[in-house]
Amino acid sequence: MGARSAQHTHVRRRAHNGAVAWTDAELVHRLQLIEQYGSTAAAARAVGVSDSTLRNSVREARARGLTARSRVVDVEHVLRTKLRVAEAELAAIRRENLTAEEIRKHIYGLAEMTPDPPRWIGQKRPSRAPGVPMTIWSDWHWGEVVRASEVGGVNSFNRAVARQRVKRLVDVTIDLAVRHMVRPQYPGIVVCLGGDMISGTIHEELRETNDGHVQQSLLEVQEQLAMALTAMADTFGRVFVPCVVGNHGRMSMKPRAKGRVYESFEWNLYCQLERYFRSDKRLQFMIPSESDAYFSVLGHRFLLTHGDALGVKGGDGIIGAIGPITRGAMKVGRSEAQIGRDFDTLLMGHWHLYIPRGDAGNVIVNGSLKGYDEYARLFLRVPYSRPSQALWFVHQDHGITAQWQVYLEDAKRPARPAWVSWQSRAHEMRLAA
Repeated sequence: MGARSAQHTHVRRRAHNGAVAWTDAELVHRLQLIEQYGSTAAAARAVGVSDSTLRNSVREARARGLTARSRVVDVEHVLRTKLRVAEAELAAIRRENLTAEEIRKHIYGLAEMTPDPPRWIGQKRPSRAPGVPMTIWSDWHWGEVVRASEVGGVNSFNRAVARQRVKRLVDVTIDLAVRHMVRPQYPGIVVCLGGDMISGTIHEELRETNDGHVQQSLLEVQEQLAMALTAMADTFGRVFVPCVVGNHGRMSMKPRAKGRVYESFEWNLYCQLERYFRSDKRLQFMIPSESDAYFSVLGHRFLLTHGDALGVKGGDGIIGAIGPITRGAMKVGRSEAQIGRDFDTLLMGHWHLYIPRGDAGNVIVNGSLKGYDEYARLFLRVPYSRPSQALWFVHQDHGITAQWQVYLEDAKRPARPAWVSWQSRAHEMRLAA
């Protein structure tokens, strides 16, 4: 039988066993799909049938003398087939673009949504107890290189120096909390991860001078954080870890408002840490889907943010960061109060400058692991500050009490060069006599 060129109807035929067979339109359209996708297997996946079923329909089409060029009319079937193809393509898109919740659940094996803070951070303690210790670790800038020759000799930084400073951070934090506080019995410790844990490649000069690639920095800082958090759990028993992303870990060159958290390498870092500790019930992470973390410790309400998105700009070598930080804290306070998230203390990093909480401002600003760098010296002309991280204690009756600046390096002073001096001729003659 020759190929059918006449227009065929889409009336269903019945096979010998009484089952409904394919219409001519169905067979022709499947032949067209095979041509479109290049193989029977690919077309079968697109239609959503098995490979053997599609091969049987090809044999039936040839038996009827049909080809991919045969003209038939079956609008209903074509629409049904297109719908199946569209649904298959949509499913593929969904597989490639998993939501953050699905990634947490299916890839990391974690809860889809980050759990609420643990109950122990809100449980009342005897009034004579020192309360709950808290610290913020931020602005580690892992992988960045600072050369002493470019900052007046007062600082140097690389991956080796970073490891030494992390060890000192852990040792000094434990020493201050255990050996320098009265009745050092704590229900646990809160360790805030405040972002900019890696240097990233958001600036051209960072891509040129970083000590290793981004993935190397992520793996190494994950290892260091795992060891540091384990030491905290071994000392304090329980650890609550709220996490926010910074601006250096982003994957795009320009800062993002939409998808800010999930477009950051640091969100991946935090989820990896939570997965690492998932069998260790001493640690609990809080990784919100927004750029801020809101929680309460013994009734004192905290809002943790990185500090680059305060809605203000400014700062220079005269007023430094005080001006924009103060204005930004006020703006954030008003904004959060409108949505029912009033806070007592705003926690942030970003500015690489330690500022304790006081009556003048309800903010704690963290120092940095990296310390004084070329940008601070050349473009901001801000005063030298030692690398440090913040440590403080929250009491159920008195709020924030003791506050410490945990220094990660001894103070350094650049060597003073010898000044050239001229002596008078008379002085030289007296020396000669």
